[in-house]
Amino acid sequence: MTAADGRQGGPVVSRRREVSHRSARSLLMTLLGEFVLPRDRPVWTSVLVDALARFDVEEKSARQALARTAAEGWLESERLGRRVRWSLTPPGRTLLTEGAQRIYDFGSTERSWDGTWLVVLVSVPEAKRDLRHQLRTKLTWAGFGSPDPGVWITPHASRESEALTILAGLDLADAVSFVGRYGAIGEEGTMVARAWDLRDLEQRYEEFVTEFGALEPAGGDAVLDAQTRLVHEWRRFPFLDPQLPAPLLPANWRGAKAAELFHRRHAEWRPAAQQRWDERVADQEAA
Repeated sequence: MTAADGRQGGPVVSRRREVSHRSARSLLMTLLGEFVLPRDRPVWTSVLVDALARFDVEEKSARQALARTAAEGWLESERLGRRVRWSLTPPGRTLLTEGAQRIYDFGSTERSWDGTWLVVLVSVPEAKRDLRHQLRTKLTWAGFGSPDPGVWITPHASRESEALTILAGLDLADAVSFVGRYGAIGEEGTMVARAWDLRDLEQRYEEFVTEFGALEPAGGDAVLDAQTRLVHEWRRFPFLDPQLPAPLLPANWRGAKAAELFHRRHAEWRPAAQQRWDERVADQEAA
């Protein structure tokens, strides 16, 4: 699923690559999180390759995705004769468990807000473009927006410790932060619009609702494919949506409709999808 930006002593994942949700590796991570993680047993290469093939991923690309994921420390292989099967490593299981929790919890509850903002001021020279990119990627993932260069804001004041960890990891010791309510100068809504592109995000939610609201898979492989697509598309939104409190969102926010649809469809399709996955695994084990 999704990953933390690396842990001490563990593998490091490129979050930029994870956002490229159409890649073979990203689809593989969806399959691993949705179907392999809940089961404490290895899975044959052929099961994963065949599942990816249903989404037009060529066998070569599928095998390369497996190799890259293993090289990053999330999977380990075991050869039995001419066949290979794959297991999640302990870091891989932790990675996917944390990602699954964020994906499945995302949009499931509406948080109250007391009007408090967290503001972080941090400046990175233009010449250090890689550092600037890392900072932007990590703070964006943490739900921060930037209304002006060097200024990062979030209505989730509790994320100050997360911001501190990010800044310390990037060795940005000159940053400062403060917490408070919006003042009398300017419009709060204008600041929000400059920090986050909510119009584009709402369009993405609308596309999600249109696609999965009308989808009615007729059992078997169709349900398995639909469940995979559902999770694969939904897992983008924790990267894109800062989960702003309702007072800061446009009226009739489509993110709420999309979240309700995701959780309803996931619950409806999950039993049949998981059963079909087990059948595919059993077929390969019997081969």
